[in-house]
Amino acid sequence: MTLRLEAVSKTVGGEVHLHPLDITLAPGSMNVVLGPTLAGKTSLMRLMAGLDRPSSGRVLVGDHDVTGLSVRRRKVAMVYQQFINYPSFTVYDNIASPLRRAKIGRAEIDRRVREAAAMLRLDGLLDRLPDALSGGQQQRTALARALVKEADLLLLDEPLVNLDFKLREELREELRALFETRRTIVVYATTEPLEALMIGGDTLVLDQGRLLQAGPTVSVYRTPACVRVGEVFSDPPINLIAGDVGADDIRLGGAILLPRRGHLRVLAPGAYRFGVRAHHLSVDRRHGDEVAVEGTVVLDEINGSETFIHVELGDALWVVQEEGVHGFGLGERIRFFLDPRHVFAFAPDGALVAAPVGGDDAMAVGSGGAA
Repeated sequence: MTLRLEAVSKTVGGEVHLHPLDITLAPGSMNVVLGPTLAGKTSLMRLMAGLDRPSSGRVLVGDHDVTGLSVRRRKVAMVYQQFINYPSFTVYDNIASPLRRAKIGRAEIDRRVREAAAMLRLDGLLDRLPDALSGGQQQRTALARALVKEADLLLLDEPLVNLDFKLREELREELRALFETRRTIVVYATTEPLEALMIGGDTLVLDQGRLLQAGPTVSVYRTPACVRVGEVFSDPPINLIAGDVGADDIRLGGAILLPRRGHLRVLAPGAYRFGVRAHHLSVDRRHGDEVAVEGTVVLDEINGSETFIHVELGDALWVVQEEGVHGFGLGERIRFFLDPRHVFAFAPDGALVAAPVGGDDAMAVGSGGAA
């Protein structure tokens, strides 16, 4: 059944948690809600679930208005970032509990419980109580309990955040494959752009309770509708700098000159804000039309097999994401390279004016792979 939110808003004690928004989610769809902390992700999901009632607007399932319908009367399952389990129940009984309430047959309960437990690496832990589990195992138990319900709507509020990196990657793949075989509407909230790209489907970008953009995940990433979407859907946030377009070239920050060609030819003379993602800058390589840029190092972060170099360019602070381990001293002057083909142009009001032809490629994954 299709889920529709029509002009739905939420205000608590005079504080706006969600501004009016319209959303339509199709059966069998995978939907990512992407936004920073306090963007309104959990508030939105609680309205979808029926745990809260909107301050205005309607929630419809198919043609039925369920705005005032209790969560207990909806076919919905939800998993929070902080796991919730029954402390006196074994793992098996925790997973089976919603099926027993629904009076499902014993054999079917056993089949569903063991299938979910195997997928979530819990099959050897079914006789344990939650207190005997790690935090990650308890979160997987809560996730399995939601999966066995086979609900029409499954809401996942940062469900993998307490798991180790390797298990998170494995479960993302397995969950995605599982959801592809069902007609369940899945809504997955995350603060991480990389996770949104890995999950795919459609993405809704939220910020300060406002729905900024919605559409296929890769399309939203490649063509952010405004500066703020570009910041939210980039990790680290997209580098920004003020610039002016002249008759033949583009001047960024008063010192960087770019040729006015390719997708940037559409820009009329005037003032803009320009953006480029960190992984499209490099201190190690120069190919073809890349432009050399000089700046001052203010921070050098080594993160595994990558280095994030924070560089001051006049009034702007940029981050260069470079493969490998590099050491730069604070205050050191460095030169890095910028490819104009990867530059975004935004109007003074923040709206996107020009995006790379064919779309920006996916951000780097781990040590330089493509998402």
